[in-house]
Amino acid sequence: MPDEDDLSLLLSEFARTMVTDFPIQAILDHLVVRIVDVLPITAAGVSLIESGVAPRFVAASNSDALRFEMLQTDLGEGPCLSAFYSGEPSFVPDLAAQTKFPKFGPAALKEGMAAVFAFPLRHDDGRLGALDLYRDVAGPLSDRAQVVAQTLADVGAAYILNARARDDITQAADWFRERSLHDPLTGLPNRVLLIEHLEQASARARRTHRSAAILFVDLDKFKRVNDTHGHTVGDSLLIAVARRLESLVRPGDTVARVSGDEYVYLCEDLTSPADVDVLVDRVTNAFATPFSLPTMELSVTASIGIAYSGPGEEITDHLIIDADTAMYQAKGRGGATHQVLDLRAANEASYQNELERDLRTALDDSALDLAYQPIVRTSDGRLQGVEALLRWTHPTRGRIPALVAIATAEKGGFITELGEWVFERSCRDWNRWSADHPDRRLDLSVNVSARQLMNPEFLPTVERALRSTGMDPAAFVVEVTETVLGEDHDRVLAILRDLKTLGARLALDDFGTGYCSLTHLRRFPIDIVKIDRCFVSAIGTDAASTAVVESVAHLAHALEMSVSAEGVETERQRDGLVEVGCDSAQGYYFSRPLTTGALEAHLA
Repeated sequence: MPDEDDLSLLLSEFARTMVTDFPIQAILDHLVVRIVDVLPITAAGVSLIESGVAPRFVAASNSDALRFEMLQTDLGEGPCLSAFYSGEPSFVPDLAAQTKFPKFGPAALKEGMAAVFAFPLRHDDGRLGALDLYRDVAGPLSDRAQVVAQTLADVGAAYILNARARDDITQAADWFRERSLHDPLTGLPNRVLLIEHLEQASARARRTHRSAAILFVDLDKFKRVNDTHGHTVGDSLLIAVARRLESLVRPGDTVARVSGDEYVYLCEDLTSPADVDVLVDRVTNAFATPFSLPTMELSVTASIGIAYSGPGEEITDHLIIDADTAMYQAKGRGGATHQVLDLRAANEASYQNELERDLRTALDDSALDLAYQPIVRTSDGRLQGVEALLRWTHPTRGRIPALVAIATAEKGGFITELGEWVFERSCRDWNRWSADHPDRRLDLSVNVSARQLMNPEFLPTVERALRSTGMDPAAFVVEVTETVLGEDHDRVLAILRDLKTLGARLALDDFGTGYCSLTHLRRFPIDIVKIDRCFVSAIGTDAASTAVVESVAHLAHALEMSVSAEGVETERQRDGLVEVGCDSAQGYYFSRPLTTGALEAHLA
């Protein structure tokens, strides 16, 4: 009879391993060694079997058990296979007297074994293999020993399933991270991975006292390519541009695709501005030769913005913003050229003070503006809401990206005032649309940065805007990115709950780029999950990206959240989103951002 204390200890050991990350091999090795201690047997082994595949020995308590496990595999018969295929234990208490296994029986006797007992590794949907117990003397196992052995076999099967599921989740997380770091169309790093490389470049620059530069490359008149030749040709061109830019990259440099037709070239280890000139010439010359596409040759030019740091200076994502600003200046000159913005000059106090002063003036004089990106219902294309986007056109510098304006307001300490202007202006616009078109209920989405959300004045600002304009809070959607949720969980959770108390709704923006866990989705009071464009761009053509979006949609719906997609540019993407159950979407396929007047005309 098995010792009850030993049996309890063994079962307790297995229960603990069910919630650990012990590998399958380690736990099965432990099982076959320990079961010999608690049952009257000589040796034990485990073989795993897949349908249509020969048994695969995985664990043995000693060399004898190893020989017997391999013997069953080599001969293709034995209690192990019998237990697996029947789903019932297979007992041979006396190998000398049995006739069921004409090849295995004599061979096992010759090796010194007298009895074999096999127990299937069972689970709900079938069997995984068998646990084999060997004795060097003939005789049956007691009923109690049989119950113990089958229990341990079932526990072992449960552990294997648990470990496999854990491994699948780990692999899925690794795969999801890999997908979230690369553009699915071109295979280039995306903005998330680019920022990681930027941080690494900053550390290297401090050590080596070298400079870095960003070349922001935007294809000129790319929309015309799509409109004239179709999106298939457009995608082929984007891939061809990616390959050509990759061919220019020096060791240690990075080329990323950050948006539809926008690429960023991060150049490290520069010793002088002359190094930047050489790289700019290379990129410019790369567009001098037509691109050979599957169906045609196509020529395209590019506008290039350049920003570079001084020797040993910290390199931040503002370098990308500065290069983006320079690119728009190049495009404003007609395109097919480049513009340099020296970050050292941009970092001077006078430059920053000037930008802050001009933004304050624009805010005071109501010289800022908003554009509205339509959000439509995917099932029928009906306008469902809009996303408010800040616009600032500087009198001498031209269009300033919203990220620069927001960063400037944060540095200048007037982000609350800027945020309040955006809230009140957008809420008043919403009220006017609602009054003019009472049959068209629209949601209004407003983006909020991490620093803005954590500002003590944020909640009072939102409350004042809603109260002073009389806007329906249920139509007001605050969009936060995944990175915000990782700032200070308890504090962020309290702020988001207070927003919900005001009646506002919450959207998680750029899902898939910040490595947000399922725990975040469950813990925070999110109403809408917005899938990042890096997954949307390949939906319908890339099975992996489609599976990601479908999984996110399924999870969000299970948590009673709606799902929206960003960056939809083609009918194929729209159709793919409908198939996987995405509720709403936005992007150039539906509409570019509209001025207030254009949106009102659209509603009419």
